[in-house]
Amino acid sequence: MSHVLPTSLTARVTLAVVLLMATVSLVMSALTTAAISSYLTRQLDDKVSASHSRAIGVLNKGGDNRPAPPDIDNPHGQDAGTITLYRTGSTTSGNVITSDGELAGLSAQAISTLSTVPTSTNETVDVPGLGQYRVHASLINGTTVVTGLPTKDIDDTVNSLIGWEVLFGCVGVVAAGGVAIIVVRRQLRPLRQVAQTARQVAGLPLATGKIGMTARVPEALTDERTEVGQVAVALNTLLGHMENALDARHRSEQQVRQFVADASHELRTPLTTIHGYAQLSLRSPEVLPLAMGKVMVEATRMASLVEDLLLLARLDAGRPLDLRPVDLTRLAMDSVTDARIVSPDHHWTLNLPAEPVVVTADEQRMHQVVTNLLSNARRHTPAGTTVTVGLHADEARHSAVLTIHDDGPGIPADLQPNVFKRFTRADTSRTRDSGGAGLGLSLAQSITEAHGGAIAVTSRPGNTCFTLALPR
Repeated sequence: MSHVLPTSLTARVTLAVVLLMATVSLVMSALTTAAISSYLTRQLDDKVSASHSRAIGVLNKGGDNRPAPPDIDNPHGQDAGTITLYRTGSTTSGNVITSDGELAGLSAQAISTLSTVPTSTNETVDVPGLGQYRVHASLINGTTVVTGLPTKDIDDTVNSLIGWEVLFGCVGVVAAGGVAIIVVRRQLRPLRQVAQTARQVAGLPLATGKIGMTARVPEALTDERTEVGQVAVALNTLLGHMENALDARHRSEQQVRQFVADASHELRTPLTTIHGYAQLSLRSPEVLPLAMGKVMVEATRMASLVEDLLLLARLDAGRPLDLRPVDLTRLAMDSVTDARIVSPDHHWTLNLPAEPVVVTADEQRMHQVVTNLLSNARRHTPAGTTVTVGLHADEARHSAVLTIHDDGPGIPADLQPNVFKRFTRADTSRTRDSGGAGLGLSLAQSITEAHGGAIAVTSRPGNTCFTLALPR
């Protein structure tokens, strides 16, 4: 059955409209035919009653007590086609008025059929040799009087009406189908445009490269008061989410490629140094102590890089932290004390509240964050720069805010958007003048976000400030 029905929505809606029109036409035709047939039958019954009254009048001429049938040699003023039958005891006589006004006797079969008509009701009977009649019977002083008129005029009228109804119904159904096709196609045109947009997007190479902005359903079709508008809005929203997801995937793939390339470069450099000093020690045993010292330095640097990479991988995987109450005031004081020993040429100052600021955090990781931020300030500012570590509790946002401010030359404007990305360094030549592999700030951001916090930077010459906010 499913293969018989049309598949397109236009055809289905058009078929539904045509069937509805046909059903309505059929019901209206049936009701109209029944009403007219009933009306004509009532009119015929009135004529039958009048004919019956005239037949009774003939029976009673000369007195009501005369039981004998009357003289039936004339039509008694009845209409053509009228049947009149009198039955008294075993004596029965009946006639029919022909179309030319003459009387004709009834056949035995017709008399037998009319003799069975019940009295006091109007009945439709099929009189043999004459066709269908509407008849009425009554008992008058022992004589049964039966009169009837043919239903041929009613039948012809009803049949003609049915023929016209069928003709008009077919014309109406065809017209309704044509109009339905035009209207449905026009109404479904926005839906076809939505489908066209979906097909355009489906044809894009979604599996490769950056997608960017894809097709959209036109704004004129996104009226959410209509069903098509709701579909269009949902599709546009879906396309937006899909674009964001695909672009994010592309950026992630690019970052992974860049990460692998940078990590390979950073690891290759100490490995190359180690390999060179190993060869040198083999050729010149007298330089073995110097070579081993250089090997230890590079091995330590490589181990530190591997540790940082492993920590980033753990944070990316969502590994749980060792959370416990941490006093950020003491942590800031300890970090600044260590910085003063490492870089006595800088001016290190503290701006701390009178009361301790305590958060729930992984103390070792938070110490690493503060140390990385202070190391970043030390490496990228000249001697004599003042670095201030501030701390305060933001009661309105239920957070602790740690700031590292310096009055150094600042971060280049083109570098600021990428300052927290992995392997981002101001020294793009990849020399070690500035130290580090460019993972310090990305580690600080990853650790902070793993704690549910946020880190940001603002910088201009003479005023650079890193702001770290942690939930309390």
